[in-house]
Amino acid sequence: MERAEIIDTISKGKKTTPVKVYLKCRTQLPFKHCHVFGSQDQILFGDYEDIKPVLDAYQSEIEELVIEPSARNSAVGLLDIKHLDARIEPGAIVREHVTIGSKAVIMMGAILNIGATVGEATMIDMGAIIGGCVQIGKRCHIGAGAVLAGVIEPPNAAPVIIEDDVLIGANAVILEGIRIKKGAVVGAGAIVTKDVEANCVVVGNPARVIKMKCEVEADKTKIIDALR
Repeated sequence: MERAEIIDTISKGKKTTPVKVYLKCRTQLPFKHCHVFGSQDQILFGDYEDIKPVLDAYQSEIEELVIEPSARNSAVGLLDIKHLDARIEPGAIVREHVTIGSKAVIMMGAILNIGATVGEATMIDMGAIIGGCVQIGKRCHIGAGAVLAGVIEPPNAAPVIIEDDVLIGANAVILEGIRIKKGAVVGAGAIVTKDVEANCVVVGNPARVIKMKCEVEADKTKIIDALR
């Protein structure tokens, strides 16, 4: 998804406040544009702007009421993940217009923003943040707490591009416009401010090359197929 399309989607899309409502009422209320389950004891899913006028009009009929909002004036919903050939663990937040490849793994607490792409068999570990328009290749591992900067704003910045077979350590930060080339390894906590060449190992702030991947024990950079 191109950045201009993303900006257009956010600016022109209807802003919604999705809520789940638990309602105990003496009569069935005339809700529209939402999903209603039950008659007098009801569970509702919908936009608060559609539900609130009905609740206000029938206050005298309501015995018990609990409202659980999941967002406020949200411009982008969550991706429908039911049919993905990927493993998405509880607590991951994946927004609409994200592309996730076959056998990818998205762990608890990971956040994937609009326009991001995750390649086949790539793992996004716990709490990692994948910003808007980030492109991640196949068989990568993005470590826990890593941040790959998004570029929805400012609109002239180039996206982060992670090529195939890249390993990024926990809490590393990849700045906007950076390309990490095939087979590279980024150490834990590294701040990457310039492109990383293929099969290089970089560490530090700012990240610098310390060796080649072939000089690292194979077990330390191995991708485990059984986890995909």
